[in-house]
Amino acid sequence: MTFVAATSLECAALRRELHDARIVQSGIAFEALEDELGDVVVSCGLAGGLRAGLPTGTVLVPREVLRPDGSRLACDLQLVEAFAESARGLGLEPILDPMLTAGAIVNGEARSEWAARGYAAVDMETGLISAARIAAVRVVLDTPERELSAEWRTPLRAMLDPRNWPQAVWLAREAPRAAALAARVVAQAQGIGA
Repeated sequence: MTFVAATSLECAALRRELHDARIVQSGIAFEALEDELGDVVVSCGLAGGLRAGLPTGTVLVPREVLRPDGSRLACDLQLVEAFAESARGLGLEPILDPMLTAGAIVNGEARSEWAARGYAAVDMETGLISAARIAAVRVVLDTPERELSAEWRTPLRAMLDPRNWPQAVWLAREAPRAAALAARVVAQAQGIGA
């Protein structure tokens, strides 16, 4: 089983919880992916909430992911159930609703449009995976009530803009918590569904 995460923050959280696991850092939207991922792949890390009322810290284990090309990825049901039970074991009720994989940060009216179509959250990686068995464990970071600037697609550029500094402070606090929670959910299920 391979665990793939976009950022060093998400990978570090996974490494703290999964000492012997194969963890691959892919870059945002797989821009830095160089390794083959294998037959069983779990996408793990942060997501943007699309629906109002899904607060930061909400665990998402989607049954289905809409790929950027418009096709649908059915997540491996055995893995979905294992990770959902893991979240419940931590006292959290996961959201199993569909997730969207997009090529850019989704903000504004686009969030509510996707939410109206039944999608709970968005990431930039899961729908790009090609493997025999795929699952995702994502934790909501930004929400309709607390949107991130689209500039965070390139964090260095975002940090150079003083308008993003309040978001940087919030991200420094909340992103590590959300990444750690996703890693704990994965670790709790270790050995299940493999």
